[in-house]
Amino acid sequence: MKAIICTGYGVPDVLMLQEIEKPTPKSNQILIKIHATTVTSGDCVVRGAKRYGPIMKIMFGFKRPRQPILGTEFSGIIEEVGENSTKFKVGDAVFALTGMKFGGYAEYICLPENAVVSLAPRNATFEETATLAFGGTTALHFLRKASIAPNQKVLIYGASGSVGAAAIQLATYFGADVTGICSTQNLEFVHSLGANTTIDYTTEEFNTLDKTYDIVFDAVGKLNKSKRKQLTSKNGKFVSVSKGMVKGLVEDLYLLKELVEKERFKATIDRTYSLANAAQAHEYVETGRKKGNVALTVTNNYTLP
Repeated sequence: MKAIICTGYGVPDVLMLQEIEKPTPKSNQILIKIHATTVTSGDCVVRGAKRYGPIMKIMFGFKRPRQPILGTEFSGIIEEVGENSTKFKVGDAVFALTGMKFGGYAEYICLPENAVVSLAPRNATFEETATLAFGGTTALHFLRKASIAPNQKVLIYGASGSVGAAAIQLATYFGADVTGICSTQNLEFVHSLGANTTIDYTTEEFNTLDKTYDIVFDAVGKLNKSKRKQLTSKNGKFVSVSKGMVKGLVEDLYLLKELVEKERFKATIDRTYSLANAAQAHEYVETGRKKGNVALTVTNNYTLP
């Protein structure tokens, strides 16, 4: 099979299309033919770990990632099931979150049947479905950590990214009054996701904002300490993606599937690239200008260099 291999740490050009052996499922595993995956912040951080020193390399590998196939989330079709696997059947359309185990930048992957895998929504494309897991489960984790409740005032900083776009929709679903902070060009996009109020962080309106919120969610990990203290109410809570790792829950995939099917949550795709152009997709994500997600379409017609 073909896969994008992270051949070392550094710029996106370290991502190379290569031919590798197709995996065979063990008795408790499922073999998934991947149709689409994404480029997340986690993929970019690991690929670029050359900039982060020895701690990152202890975690992920010294000269190159121990898991050289990146991709934290994907969608596809089950092609084979192990003899002891009963949860899924051949032909099921699924989506999955592998987190820091990665593996999505390939034509096939084997996962335990009890991994974070769910049947896919019936009303979404493979590319749309592939974008649901990372942003959705991350947003759910932090909104629950902040004990979100109906009628609360929730501010989401970095509202136009993968996590922020999911958080806007989920906070709205939970009944909150949502304010989204983003750049000028993304104000309309954030409003379309359900934000009651949108504020441009590049303007004086944000610099002089004197309101406080029950929950302040920093969805990009860049809000400075003084500003978050200023915006969080006396009994409010501040949460940030920079505070710890998120363990994806399969129950969260079930919820996201349900919300998509009920049209209460929608996938947000800025651009779609072919898997062979993963390096270009990484370059675009690292500009910091994406709206929602960047998807990679996985097909079988690549020509190796």
